[in-house]
Amino acid sequence: MDLAVVVLLQVIAAVASLVLISIGLAVIFGMMRVINLAHGEFIMLGAYAVIYATRWGVNLWVAMLVVAPIVVGLIGVVVERTVIRFLYGRMIDTMLATWGLSLLLIGAATMIFGNVTAGVSAPLGGVTIGEYQTSLYELVIVAIVTAVVLALMAVLRFTQAGLIARATMQNPAMAASLGIDTSKVYAVTFGAGAALSGLAGALISPLSGVVPTMGVAYVAKAFITVISGGAAIITGTLSASTLLGSLNTLATFVATPVIGEVTLLFAAIVLLRILPQGITGKFFRRAL
Repeated sequence: MDLAVVVLLQVIAAVASLVLISIGLAVIFGMMRVINLAHGEFIMLGAYAVIYATRWGVNLWVAMLVVAPIVVGLIGVVVERTVIRFLYGRMIDTMLATWGLSLLLIGAATMIFGNVTAGVSAPLGGVTIGEYQTSLYELVIVAIVTAVVLALMAVLRFTQAGLIARATMQNPAMAASLGIDTSKVYAVTFGAGAALSGLAGALISPLSGVVPTMGVAYVAKAFITVISGGAAIITGTLSASTLLGSLNTLATFVATPVIGEVTLLFAAIVLLRILPQGITGKFFRRAL
């Protein structure tokens, strides 16, 4: 029984982790149809923001939940204003531009921070369940991710800003004719997606070493999750994360982490073969 509880908690933590690293990309790709290949580097910048904020005396939780999202969100706005705004509707050009940005950010981070592993200690310690122990911090991440998803859903569905953002992404010409400054909406939306990526990097930083190339380890999983989820930003990310995260964790538990990663990739391939438009392309079509 204790083992079953621990495995269940690990599955929940894995699902939350996939949601965490994917939700920022889901906002940018799902709403703006921009394939951001620098998504992993936004995660990396969020991790470094936490490290240096704590070194300068900022409380760890403030650094993770406030400083990192703000810093990376502002960087995202700058990127949108200087690069992305000229490339809307040109998907290949956007991919090439963000790929170049990815290489630029990795090179800049290597020069500034050095090609060494940094990190912060995970807070809160562990919790004992019978003969087993699991990380309390991972459970806190689950709670934070739940709060972020609920907040994002509330903003997009029930606030004027969310309705304006959704309307602008669906029909920018109509939104502009109604007096909406679509340029600002694009900038804020891209900045919000970048901020969520920065939050992901911040929360991941106590669990893994922080290096300039760390984003590579997360960007593939994030893209697989978002594409598998389909058109719906939140519902698609949640459904794909639940499926892929559960299979990954269970395969890891039964076999090895390598088999777990292979299982995740194989499941995504089969899913997209059966449902080319993702889970929400077939189910939950009217979901957000």
